[in-house]
Amino acid sequence: MNWNGKRVFLTGASSGIGEALAVELAKMGAVLGLVARRREQLDETAAKCISMGGKAMVLPCDVVDAKALAAAAEEFRAEYGHIDIMIANAGIGGNDALTRAYDPASVKKLIDINVLGAINAIHAVIGDMIERRSGHLVAVSSLAGYRGLPKSAAYSSSKAAVTTFFESVRLDQAKNNIDVTIIHPGFIETPLTSGRSNKMPFLMKLHDAIPYFISAIEKKKKFASFPWQIAWVVKLALIMPVSVYDYVAGRAKYRE
Repeated sequence: MNWNGKRVFLTGASSGIGEALAVELAKMGAVLGLVARRREQLDETAAKCISMGGKAMVLPCDVVDAKALAAAAEEFRAEYGHIDIMIANAGIGGNDALTRAYDPASVKKLIDINVLGAINAIHAVIGDMIERRSGHLVAVSSLAGYRGLPKSAAYSSSKAAVTTFFESVRLDQAKNNIDVTIIHPGFIETPLTSGRSNKMPFLMKLHDAIPYFISAIEKKKKFASFPWQIAWVVKLALIMPVSVYDYVAGRAKYRE
């Protein structure tokens, strides 16, 4: 795939996976619309992208604000014509005492960002893609969305919702020549996974993980799960008897 001149609208671009993706895509010549709440950090991401030879527009807004996100997408289109690829990457982990205690406000905040933020991103770009009969929607979900995990009720359910929502969109939009890719990464070294006392299995360095994201998008995969060591275990868990799954998963300590 030739990324040169591809117009990419990317949420959660101020740090972690989003920032690393933006810089790598810029290196390959992509034109980027960078979305996140933090203007200062977005400016830093944009500067890195431009230093790599790409083009980047800073679009500070909260993905929970559907009108603001739609306006950001329109601003990007006004400058660059259209959006080829939308990557819904914005998300939080909810690895805190309140969310784990099922505090409604804390769970709502996580769901609003992880799920509604992704839905708002679709809504911001889908109309133009349907009109052009061309486009690619990408969701950064998680292996945590395959089954419920301990101390992860809000996070696991949010990623399960993202996966099934985007899968339904894929079925709906196939007639409009719009591709949908759902990416399920395992543990990656980012601010989202920092500060945990217990070891996370097969933790990937961020720079090692980014090629997997890019490959999945380039190949227009419907699903992409990595690293394979965890991916096959998680998929196996889908067919485990409940009693076996509860025994195995109930002893996991990686969220601590």
